[in-house]
Amino acid sequence: MPLISEEPQIPESAQGPRVTPAAGRTAPTPRPVPGPRSAATPRPGRPGPGPARPAPPAQRPHPAPAAPAPARPKPPENRSAPQVQLIPAPAAGALDAAEEAVDLLLDSGRAPGDILVLTTGEQHPWAAHELSFGEAAYWAQHDAGDDVFFADVSAADRAASRPVVVVAVNGDADRTVARTLPAARDRAGALLIVCGDPQTINSALGAGV
Repeated sequence: MPLISEEPQIPESAQGPRVTPAAGRTAPTPRPVPGPRSAATPRPGRPGPGPARPAPPAQRPHPAPAAPAPARPKPPENRSAPQVQLIPAPAAGALDAAEEAVDLLLDSGRAPGDILVLTTGEQHPWAAHELSFGEAAYWAQHDAGDDVFFADVSAADRAASRPVVVVAVNGDADRTVARTLPAARDRAGALLIVCGDPQTINSALGAGV
């Protein structure tokens, strides 16, 4: 008969001690070893990376600021010539015409301190009265500038400019009038009113009046 090979039987005592799990405990399940974490897998408690942001556009270089242009000298300021108004009147009535012009100016809203009245002949009664107290007190009222001021044209250079100048051509030689009326026009800021003979006034100020 052929011999049948049999697997050798290992006695139970040769298999080593058998571990029996303690009562009430379960054998621990071996935990899998974690592999490498991909970048797309977020960690617990942290949000994952958002979508990729587009690269910022390339900034254009700012042009260098232009050098400031050299300042040009300002042209001399041309003071506009005042408006000239002629009131025909004889020499004897020029002062009365000037007083009426002042009244109309005040009624239209002009401040008294805006008006200067000049006479070429006899002084205005107010000026003669105030000068009787001395020139210092007289010119102090002029410097105050809060009322109509009356003066002789010979003092026009001392009088300050005012918006309105009224001239009463009530006498004196034509030569003096021709010299003083341009000075009166220079004192007028906006309006020059001349009361007197038109021919004398036009020859003094020019035919354009």
